[in-house]
Amino acid sequence: MISRLHYISQETPGKTHLQNIEEACKAGVDWVQLRLKNKSEEEVLDIATQAKAICKEHKAKLIINDYVAIAKKVKANGVHLGQGDMDPIEARKLLGDRPYIGGTANTWDQVEALAMAQVDYIGLGPFRDTTTKENLSPILGIKGISAILNHMIIEDVHIPIIAIGGIRVEDIFDLQLSGCHGIAIASLINSSENKTDTINDIKYCLPDGEF
Repeated sequence: MISRLHYISQETPGKTHLQNIEEACKAGVDWVQLRLKNKSEEEVLDIATQAKAICKEHKAKLIINDYVAIAKKVKANGVHLGQGDMDPIEARKLLGDRPYIGGTANTWDQVEALAMAQVDYIGLGPFRDTTTKENLSPILGIKGISAILNHMIIEDVHIPIIAIGGIRVEDIFDLQLSGCHGIAIASLINSSENKTDTINDIKYCLPDGEF
C-alpha cells in the first residue's frame, strides 16, 4: 500500500539524516524517502544501511532516492527516481517486481511517460517554492496540480499522485480535493521542534487516517 504521508529525509542544523529519520519514525511516519545529495556512494551505502535498520525497527518502509543499486543491496522497499535518474523500466529490471518504484513529474507529458513505464506512484510538484531542492521545476500550485489530475481522469490514467514541494498543513485539504493520494513532506517535519505533534496534525488532515 502506498502511504499517504511520504517523509523525505534531510540534514538540519545539529542533526543528521539518520537522527531525523529515527525521530520521524518514532513520531509516526511509516514511509521514509532517503534523499542524499553531494555524498560519495560509500557514504550513501553506509547511511542507507543504517536507515534500513531504523525503518525495520519501526516497521516503516524505506525508499531510496536515485541510487537503484544501493537500494537493491540494502533491500530497501523501493526507489524514487527523478527526471534525470535511471529510467524506471531499467530500475524494474534490476529490482524485480516487489520493490516500489516512484517517479517525479512536473508536467502532463512526464506523468504520461511515467504511466507508460508503470511506476507505482508519482511525486507531482513542486506545489510551491521550496529550499530543499536545487534546480526547481516550475511551480504548479493547486491549479497546476488539479489540471494534471483532471487530465489523468480524461486519459484514464490511474496512478497514486503524491504532491510535493513546500506543502503546509493548511494545504492538505485542497490537495485532497484535487484528487491527490497523499503528500510528501520534508522541511515541515524536519524543522519541527515537536515532530509527533506535527505528524499528528498532518495525519488528522489526511483521509481516514490511512497509513
